[in-house]
Amino acid sequence: MAPSFDHLREEDLDEEDIDMDEVDISDLREKYEVQLEQGYDTFVVIDGLPAVSEEQKPKLIKFLLKKLNTVGKTREDMIYMPMGDDGMSLRFAFVEYSSPAEASAAVRQLDYVPLDKKHTLRVNKLTDIDRYGREGRISEEFVPPKIEPFQEKEHLRWFMADPADRGRDQFVMYRGDTVGVFWNNEKDQPENIVDRQHWTETFVQWSPLGTYLTSVHAQGVQLWGGASWSRLRRFPHPFVNLVAFSPGEKYLVTWSNRPIQIPDSGHPVLTLDDDGKNYIIWDIETARPLRSFAQQDIHPEEHGPKKGPPKFPWPVFKWSADDKYVARLNQGTSISIYELPKMNLLDKQAVKIEGVMDFEWAPATVQREGVKTYEQLFCFWTPEIGNNPARVGLMSIPSKQIVRTLNLFSVSDVKMHWQSEGTYLCVKVDRHSKSKKSQATTLEIFRVKEKGVPVEVVDTIKDTVINFAWEPKGDRFVIITTPEPVGATAVPPKTSVSFFCPELKKGNQVGSFKHLRTLEKKNHNAIYWSPKGRFVVIATVHNTQSSDLEFWDLDFDGEKPENEKDLAACLQLMGTGDHYGITDVEWDPSGRYVATWASAWKHTMENGYHLYDFKGELLREEHIEKFKQWQWRPRPPTLLTKEEQKQIRKNLREYSRIFEQEDAERISSADVAVVEARRRLLNEWYAWREAIEKEVAEERAALGLPADPAAELLKRKIAEVAPDAQEQVIEEIMEEVLEETEEIVN
Repeated sequence: MAPSFDHLREEDLDEEDIDMDEVDISDLREKYEVQLEQGYDTFVVIDGLPAVSEEQKPKLIKFLLKKLNTVGKTREDMIYMPMGDDGMSLRFAFVEYSSPAEASAAVRQLDYVPLDKKHTLRVNKLTDIDRYGREGRISEEFVPPKIEPFQEKEHLRWFMADPADRGRDQFVMYRGDTVGVFWNNEKDQPENIVDRQHWTETFVQWSPLGTYLTSVHAQGVQLWGGASWSRLRRFPHPFVNLVAFSPGEKYLVTWSNRPIQIPDSGHPVLTLDDDGKNYIIWDIETARPLRSFAQQDIHPEEHGPKKGPPKFPWPVFKWSADDKYVARLNQGTSISIYELPKMNLLDKQAVKIEGVMDFEWAPATVQREGVKTYEQLFCFWTPEIGNNPARVGLMSIPSKQIVRTLNLFSVSDVKMHWQSEGTYLCVKVDRHSKSKKSQATTLEIFRVKEKGVPVEVVDTIKDTVINFAWEPKGDRFVIITTPEPVGATAVPPKTSVSFFCPELKKGNQVGSFKHLRTLEKKNHNAIYWSPKGRFVVIATVHNTQSSDLEFWDLDFDGEKPENEKDLAACLQLMGTGDHYGITDVEWDPSGRYVATWASAWKHTMENGYHLYDFKGELLREEHIEKFKQWQWRPRPPTLLTKEEQKQIRKNLREYSRIFEQEDAERISSADVAVVEARRRLLNEWYAWREAIEKEVAEERAALGLPADPAAELLKRKIAEVAPDAQEQVIEEIMEEVLEETEEIVN
């Protein structure tokens, strides 16, 4: 654009003294020239459009604008749809948005979106198409894609078929710089499957269904699996600190305390839109990022690089049970719910809940009485604001309808605990007195599957509840209470452990929750239920003065009682244990074994692990220097129906006899195997010796040497001493008394 000289006055110019051709106006040109935008980051290319005529084109553009404006701002004059020589459109269009961010949002949210029943949009950035063309990825001539020959891949759930046919479980151990995966062999040395040095840089983690083993590195996250333990996926998030899977293993969330920095040369997977972000949500199947988020957008108070784990609870992004939704908390204002896999906000806006402090998804898809439509549930709570009471709510998604609310007063804190099948929700409410000098706890239990979602209050608790845990796939729970204020103390306070279960009504209907028993003056602070229910371990962890373990059975007489009787009689202590310095406890997925370990991440005293059976019998212990981590490999849900599982439990004694016989045969076969191994070694020795003797005899025959040199040497010596001596055979008779009896005869 030529510079403007309107600001100059005519009297300032003397034509006789100035030759316009010789005037240097480069400084003015540089100062007043309008700089046109050089980039095309605001442009996208829309493919997959129907072919229309010139008369039909305005109608198509108007219809297309409805979708384009859902992610940004554009107009009719900012859409260019080229036409062909035949007067029909070429089925694509160029669209300009008002900002590069809106163009990126269009690519992310409109790609693969149906335009109508016959047409699906494909959206790409204009700069990406130009870049692929410059790099030679797009040829001017069409070349049909080369179809690679089919290659059979390893089965990712091969671990479900134990080669020893004993239904063993796998676990991973991280000690020193070595990561190893093992088969559990009860009392015997675990069978090593794979052992690798420097397999990870920080920690390892199984995916929720046990398909992948995760390793974490400065360059990103890697997933391993299959019988050969090959690398299956790679997610290049630099300096990643934490990872979290969706329940169905479809998606992965990674977080780094360092914002992402995209170099000038580019990144193989991430784009400039991800620059400065801390969170990335990935599609595991394609290993592609779906969306990224900045730390300051989610937790403004945590903005800036920090060392160590975040102060806010992890995971930040929480998943619905079916992987269709993921949500994050905007504390105090709203909850943002995103639909997968597009990662677009549900109904294009967050769910506004004034003062919201926390929320939790139901861990399973709940079918409520009288509700036939599809829904996922989550609960949330808000504190007391002004004269308004605290509130706990239950919301249905995607309708966003409030299913149930409960008002609370004098609230200090609230914790929400879902039962594993979503049947119950326990809201643990810490309440303070009017003077705020004392504190007590009540349990508000929502019966989610019943009509109207009734709420039962358990207010028989006098002390503060410091731990709560539902029985998996059951309706009982255990709590740990303390009469002293919660907080850091020089000496850990004494605690009490209480067991609760519902009363049984006619027809096996669940009645009100009843207190069974309380264990007084304990040091326990942790509850670990068996994944199959019934058995529970009450433990003392992270305590330098105590390290007790108690193994309890809540159905000591067998199945749950079907009529009203003393339920407390079924509660029995099966065994106890003591593991000094214990930091972690974990059940195996079958509910048969319990692993406890002292991690070097927490302290350096007597690191190692103990292995117990469900009764509390110590099967194995091993002290390992720099022992860091133990994790059982999860199993996917069973394919058996509830009726088939019930039939197995009914005939469990018959199966037990078979298993006991197999165990006895295995033990005896182990002894036989030792004998056979020794006999095999002896036979190998005899065979080797025979082969050597035969080889020596052949060599002597070839050299003309005697076959028995010792006998030949003896003959020579005899001949030298007595040349005329004849060979004499000396026979020696030896008698041996085998048995001697003495009998007196009258």
